[in-house]
Amino acid sequence: MTDTTVASPDQTPLRRGRFSEFWYYFSQNHGAVLGLVVFSIIVFVAIFAPLIAPHSPSVQNREAFLLPPFWQEGGNMSYLLGTDAVGRDILSRLMYGSRFSLFIGLFVVVLSVSSGVMIGLIAGYFRGWVDTVIMRIMDVILAFPSLLLALVLVAILGPGLLNAMIAIALILQPHFVRLTRASVMSERDREYVIASRVAGAGKMRLMFLTILPNCLAPLIVQATLSFSSAILDAAALGFLGMGAQPPTPEWGTMLAEAREFILRAWWVVTFPGVAILVTVLAINLMGDGLRDALDPKLKKS
Repeated sequence: MTDTTVASPDQTPLRRGRFSEFWYYFSQNHGAVLGLVVFSIIVFVAIFAPLIAPHSPSVQNREAFLLPPFWQEGGNMSYLLGTDAVGRDILSRLMYGSRFSLFIGLFVVVLSVSSGVMIGLIAGYFRGWVDTVIMRIMDVILAFPSLLLALVLVAILGPGLLNAMIAIALILQPHFVRLTRASVMSERDREYVIASRVAGAGKMRLMFLTILPNCLAPLIVQATLSFSSAILDAAALGFLGMGAQPPTPEWGTMLAEAREFILRAWWVVTFPGVAILVTVLAINLMGDGLRDALDPKLKKS
């Protein structure tokens, strides 16, 4: 006879599809959902900045130096968030700056994850002297304060956005190496790996197709948190003059250009700082939600 049993609407999320299960646990964290909404808005603004920005980020209006926001006396509706010291629209520069910040985060995460996972796989799988050499190098990198090491690397490579991103990726890489190594060491002696090895699977297949997929959950969470760290570090380097160079509308560079106007033009400093704060907070909230959704120990029954 044909089984006509209908699934109960009260079934636990474990019996749903993978995405439905993930979204169920992710949505239980309301802060993570809020972070996702805010981050989606930032991504939308970054993609469509040329269409929605009211002005060009580099055009200077010599009749509108340091205009306050529109709600203050002397403000202008044409410049909703005011202008900077050379008459550039702050709102437009913030919108274009979101492009640079998201690109920095994406570039740094892709570079640090790809290289860190590869090195961590090698260290965790082969062990022995290979593991010892790799981990001692990672320990040396972690021994330096991250921003100081980034400054040294940029000083060697030369100031600029690309060199700053490479330097940030290098200082974030050890976190992925250590995390991957620990995950591989806990998985390499499990039954399914031994069974694959007995069946004749080669080392590359065991590393990349058998072990690595079971190590992705903590790596995804770490990548999300590193995304926000990359944005912060890039802003810090830009503020110190070692990252993106003027007139690039990068948030850290905007802060650096506005230092001398802190007391008499608060908006020039406040809005880039708020943009960094909101973006990093949204990404960190998303990271908490990903941790709750991907870590079996934190899932609610």
